[in-house]
Amino acid sequence: MPQQSGERVITIGELRASGYADRSVKEELRDNLLARLSRGEPLFPSIIGFDESVLPSLERGVLAGHDLILLGERGQAKTRLIRHLVDLLDEETPMITGCEVNDHPYRPICARCRDLVATEGDSVEIAWLPRDRRYAEKLATPDTSVGDLIGDVDPIRVAEGRYLSDELTIHYGLIPRTNRGIVAINELPDLPERIQVSLFNILEERDVQIRGYQIRMPLDLLLVATANPEDYTHRGRIVSPLKDRFGTQVRTHYPETLGDEIAIMDQEIRPPAGRGQVPVRVPPFIKEVLAALTAELRRSGQVNQRSGVSVRYSIGNLERVAASALRRAALSGEPEAVPRLIDLPPVLAGSMGRVEFDSIEEGREEEILLRAFRSAVLEIFRRRLAGFDFSPIVGRFDGGLVAETSELMKAGDFLAQFGGLPGLGKLLGRLGVEEESPGVAASALELALEGLHLSRRLNKDSAGRVGAYRYEGLSRPR
Repeated sequence: MPQQSGERVITIGELRASGYADRSVKEELRDNLLARLSRGEPLFPSIIGFDESVLPSLERGVLAGHDLILLGERGQAKTRLIRHLVDLLDEETPMITGCEVNDHPYRPICARCRDLVATEGDSVEIAWLPRDRRYAEKLATPDTSVGDLIGDVDPIRVAEGRYLSDELTIHYGLIPRTNRGIVAINELPDLPERIQVSLFNILEERDVQIRGYQIRMPLDLLLVATANPEDYTHRGRIVSPLKDRFGTQVRTHYPETLGDEIAIMDQEIRPPAGRGQVPVRVPPFIKEVLAALTAELRRSGQVNQRSGVSVRYSIGNLERVAASALRRAALSGEPEAVPRLIDLPPVLAGSMGRVEFDSIEEGREEEILLRAFRSAVLEIFRRRLAGFDFSPIVGRFDGGLVAETSELMKAGDFLAQFGGLPGLGKLLGRLGVEEESPGVAASALELALEGLHLSRRLNKDSAGRVGAYRYEGLSRPR
């Protein structure tokens, strides 16, 4: 921030004397991006899994000075990426005090500021605009008008006595009011085509046209839009000349590994603590099952992949599983709330509406979801416990043990059915558990039993109560 005699500059003359650099928004973004890259600083610290795919394309677009369009299904951090671009702006930038369109002190574009500079010259006062006020975001909806984005005649100003030909009767829309900043339009294909046409000049000639006014306002801004690839590439809901005006297209994607999915889940939620501060502890293998379930649904041919399965689905499932464990702890008086596999089927039933299935699968949604859940459990069981010696556990069942579990059964009661079970500590170690507790031990043992059942080494059926199951040896009839 330029200083004049140890104080912040307050006039155009003082700003010139300070040697303030005259840069456009895109030059400012480029310079700050290059500075961060040279220092090795993280550019998008809360974005996970895009380092080698999405971010390089985004950085190239900023360095090229292009307007950007981000393509991706729902829940792929498109809006978050755009909001991180604000961090590449200077902390503050000068503007003519009181200007509706954030006029640069050296290059005013509105009638009011042009007249002010022409009469008062370098004595015109300036203000400092913080970076968070240089960003505007608009969700495209069918009722969006040209006046909302660009501007329109203000009838109140006309009623005050101004002529319609007077430029001061214009009420500026969102885009001119974000001059010298970043404008984001989410879900661009939902904008009516006649409104999309109004963006042509902004993206190419960098000016606006309002009604029949003979004015030209050379805006200085970065325009970023988001869209669903299906809408953008197939339905043709973005008019072709508008597509051509976006210099860089950035394609986003869902997390490509379970580790990335889990990292996002951990970043976005904080499991709640109940009354009396009952701690909620989610074992790592439960998170892995939830991440594997989401990945399984993204691969399923019975799920509508054009809508996608958002990371929000994984986050929501983790929140509900933690809440289910908290409910059990409150009802049973357990000192620690630990999710178990028994919590997952009812939790998934409550999240069914967040997954869009193909129309031909109508009526089979719950069956498809449970099948994907079993596949996810089996995947984590094999990944974590391949080669593990289950003979002590299976031997108990072959000897006649019948173990039950239910949504409200205490962890201690569940473990008591097995007595002293050898190898339980090794089981927890293979599942990545460092600190043992009855709740975590019960959760790990349930995963082992369900994996053995899905591997056809144990029988499992309903225990006669809703949300309750029993496990038996294969020698016993189902």
